[in-house]
Order: sequence, then structure tokens, then C-alpha cells
Amino acid sequence: MIVDGANVVGSVPDGWWRDRAGAAIRLRDRLATLLEPGISDISGPVEIALVVEGKAREIPQTTNGVRIERAPASGDDKIADLVRAAAPTRRTVVITADRGLRTRVLALGGEVRGPSTIPRS
Repeated sequence: MIVDGANVVGSVPDGWWRDRAGAAIRLRDRLATLLEPGISDISGPVEIALVVEGKAREIPQTTNGVRIERAPASGDDKIADLVRAAAPTRRTVVITADRGLRTRVLALGGEVRGPSTIPRS
């Protein structure tokens, strides 16, 4: 599973814009709770990569199992690269609401789920 960090964080108007890195850390830690059980139609255990960009790019990698992928520029380009590398041989699901990214992911053989797939608490 590849999570579009900026898009998922931005899907809830909870003041994330005041502390983008903190919001990304909270998302990273919430994602760790999904590693074993998985989500909806994706049984666990799952691998999760959280793609971060901008001010969130410097959040620390932890040992909680969620892999941080730092986008040097566009997060969408980083996600497309990850899907391109993984989708030919394994099921790859991207969590995003970005329509343009959705089109790219599907064209590369990946699947897409919306941000509401990730539990809020």
C-alpha cells in the first residue's frame, strides 16, 4: 500500500496546515496500526509506504513498520515511480483522492482507494 501523505492529511480540515510535519507523523503512526490487520478488502499483513513531500519530507523514519518515502519534488511523481516498480509483480494499492494521480496509477496497473479508507483514530 502506498499512501499519498499530503492528500490524505489534507482530506480532513483539522488544522494540519499549521504543522504539516506533525500531521504527517500522526498519519505515519496511525498507519502502523494497519500493518497486521490490513484495510477493508486488503487483508493483512500489508507493507505500507508513506510518501511525504515539502515540509513533511523531514519526518523521522521509525521502526514502527511504515516506510517513509521522501519525494525530492512532486509526491505524485514519486508515487508513480513506486507503482511502476511494484505493480508488474505485486498488488499495489495507492491511497489518494487526487484524480490526476488516480489516472496515472490505474494506467500503471495499480489500484486506488480514497483517503476515507484510512481510519481517523
